[in-house]
Amino acid sequence: MTDVAKEWKQVLAKDQIRRSVTRISHEILERNGGAKNIAIVGIRTRGEHLAKRIHEKIIAIESTEVPLGVVDITLYRDDLSNSSDQPLVRGTDLPFNVDKRVIVLVDDVLYTGRTVRSALDAIIDFGRPKAVQLAVLVDRGHRELPIRADYVGKSIPTAAHEMVQVLLTECDEDEGVYLRDTRKVQS
Repeated sequence: MTDVAKEWKQVLAKDQIRRSVTRISHEILERNGGAKNIAIVGIRTRGEHLAKRIHEKIIAIESTEVPLGVVDITLYRDDLSNSSDQPLVRGTDLPFNVDKRVIVLVDDVLYTGRTVRSALDAIIDFGRPKAVQLAVLVDRGHRELPIRADYVGKSIPTAAHEMVQVLLTECDEDEGVYLRDTRKVQS
């Protein structure tokens, strides 16, 4: 069990994440009339893993292949110039033509909207999709940009002093969504 799992309040358990991914996958298919002409694109890192899960679920439901890709927003961030550290770029992989396709962009947490804006810029550099839809595991509010999710696993109203942490077994020791009041940590 990780320190996050021990010290933070759990708001979604592993089974709830699995059910959210299943529900989001069904909603994507329902809204788009099936899997034809859609592609799933995850935002690195946890959005990438959630995108793979949604991708696998859609293939299982529809018995058809659906393109899968990943975007790295590192060089598209609007706060890049504020950092003195050299950014770690892991690369974007969109092994399909985005033109005239419905792109379902996937991320773990929707907060200010700036990550999504960066991902949109990255996708547009590859072509002109028919539409871009957004799927997130958690919507925590506090938008700074006019961006909203089309598919949400769970809306968690938060205060500005709270943090949401998503853990996934693909990159973490544990799995769950956790909430922490950062005021309690500052000593």
